[in-house]
Amino acid sequence: MATITLNRFSNHDTLKRIGDSFMVELLSPYAAFFAGRGLRLPAPGNGGAVDYETLARIFMTPDRDTPKQLAEALYHIHDMSTPEGMDKLQEAAERKGLDLGLNGDAHPAAVAVRLWVRDSRLFEEVHAEYHLARPKSFLTFLSERRPVPAFAPPTAETRAAMEARMDLWFDKKRRGRGCRVLVYPRGPECWFMVRHGKPWQREGTHEPQGESGSVFYQPQQHDVLVYDIEHGEIRIHAGSKGERELYRKVFGAHLFGDENFFPGDGKYRLTPLLRDGAKSMNCLDVEGIEWVRVREIEMLCGHGIGAEREIRKGPDLFASFEARGFRLTAEMNLQRAVFSVKFADSKTARSVTIHPTNHAKYERDDDGGLLEAWLAKRGFIIEEPDEDEAGEAVEGS
Repeated sequence: MATITLNRFSNHDTLKRIGDSFMVELLSPYAAFFAGRGLRLPAPGNGGAVDYETLARIFMTPDRDTPKQLAEALYHIHDMSTPEGMDKLQEAAERKGLDLGLNGDAHPAAVAVRLWVRDSRLFEEVHAEYHLARPKSFLTFLSERRPVPAFAPPTAETRAAMEARMDLWFDKKRRGRGCRVLVYPRGPECWFMVRHGKPWQREGTHEPQGESGSVFYQPQQHDVLVYDIEHGEIRIHAGSKGERELYRKVFGAHLFGDENFFPGDGKYRLTPLLRDGAKSMNCLDVEGIEWVRVREIEMLCGHGIGAEREIRKGPDLFASFEARGFRLTAEMNLQRAVFSVKFADSKTARSVTIHPTNHAKYERDDDGGLLEAWLAKRGFIIEEPDEDEAGEAVEGS
């Protein structure tokens, strides 16, 4: 089941922009589920108001009882709730002759909700085309502390201290103060969202009577951090290298008393591709993954000013290599690999990209759990450094 994403559905003000009638139309098939979580939805068509603060809380803390169809709907709606996504959805609806019943100032999320309710199959087609080549990017930092210390979610006082320290950095970098650290424990992981300002922007506006105007405002950004409690590692999805470094140090210092609890190096390696070849694609011992194939590798040939980068692509590189008698060797300095992964709950394969030693890109944030299990079983995750990693470059930002 897709994990309900954190940003657009975490803010009750954003949910309000969708509108009560559209929201009720989307959620009414799951009224019993929401009632069990403390939210009674208005009956469709009676004009009642939705309790958006409670709704946002429910979206931020999904559990195994969350209906699979609802999670999938919210995942797709979230991904398309952008100005560009709104345009794509409206164009598709117009081509099919669907009247979405929207007014002139509809929010992108309202457009997404309305089309999902009217024609979810058409929505999925537009989504697949729009997001075909837009993976999510995480940098992973692994603690060297063994055994991994006990973890407890930060208290309100600890969060306030973290926010105060980060505000100093954000203010210096022209992002303003007032950041917030939100905490969402999820079984073996603890998810954090850091909400903060982005640099101020000025944009032209189109006024109701056709006049030109302008607004000066500070956009909001939501960065995501996922802490793996058992393995002592943190995955960070943030807007800049500076923000990732800030989070790495602040979370280490305030959660574990050590600013360098999450060192800035060393998690992934590609040596299993060299050592095991096609056998490194085995996934029979990972429930939820049907098959894995390598579809792209990047190698660094030579050293210094004469070094060249060589990229090889194909739907299944190991099958291609075997057909023509080619094999990867230990002398090949692998810099990057892209895998196609077929999940049991998906009709199409999704991709994961690994840059040694700590950079991973997923198409969906929630793919990380199964992919990390597979990477660990095949030896792509470093447990004890060995000589084979000497040539693998560290990916920066």
